[in-house]
Amino acid sequence: MQKLTQRQKAVLDFIVESINDRGYLFTLREIGNHLGIRSTNGVNDHLRALERKGYLTREDMKSRTLRPTRFSDGATVHDLAAHRAAQAADDDLIAIPIIGRVAAGIPLEAIEHPEDTVRIDRMLVPARGEVFGLRITGDSMIEAGIHDGDYVFVKKQIEARRGAIVVCLVGDEATCKFFFPEKQHIRLEPANSQMAPILIPRTDWRETSILGVVVGVYRKL
Repeated sequence: MQKLTQRQKAVLDFIVESINDRGYLFTLREIGNHLGIRSTNGVNDHLRALERKGYLTREDMKSRTLRPTRFSDGATVHDLAAHRAAQAADDDLIAIPIIGRVAAGIPLEAIEHPEDTVRIDRMLVPARGEVFGLRITGDSMIEAGIHDGDYVFVKKQIEARRGAIVVCLVGDEATCKFFFPEKQHIRLEPANSQMAPILIPRTDWRETSILGVVVGVYRKL
């Protein structure tokens, strides 16, 4: 691709701006007035040079039918359209940090530092609030469809409704269970009929015990 002179680059950039803003090309006189080119013949000379160099194409003999095929940096119109489509698709994704693993059996140590990131559709997680991911170890939630090796997406919050699936701290360790506050204790119920619940006395329960509520599950096939 042949290089453009500074004047040709200015003409091409103005044409692109014209079409993006108005949907059609400015007249030759308007281009000349904007760029300080005194005659329409002078403008035409630049347009023909841009055509020869492959930056413009003309559908017929009229100047209003000129369309850019490349931008002044050499990128094609197709390249830009593809980039914008990819960018729009990317805007629909959200990055979820995977901060470690959590037990769906006996509690495991909670890992605070992100070890990986997954990108998923924004529609799959709540629009508000911070969401993080944890890898499940164990099978105590298997009857709720959460299997060993799955990733759970967790909305960070310190409160949960009765019966919600939560990730919470038991001592200094984290576990994933159904949450049932009772009069004398907190019951963390597994979704596995072969396992017993974890009962935590009310006196041992802290406001910061709940790390978040499970809002989604991801499984690699």
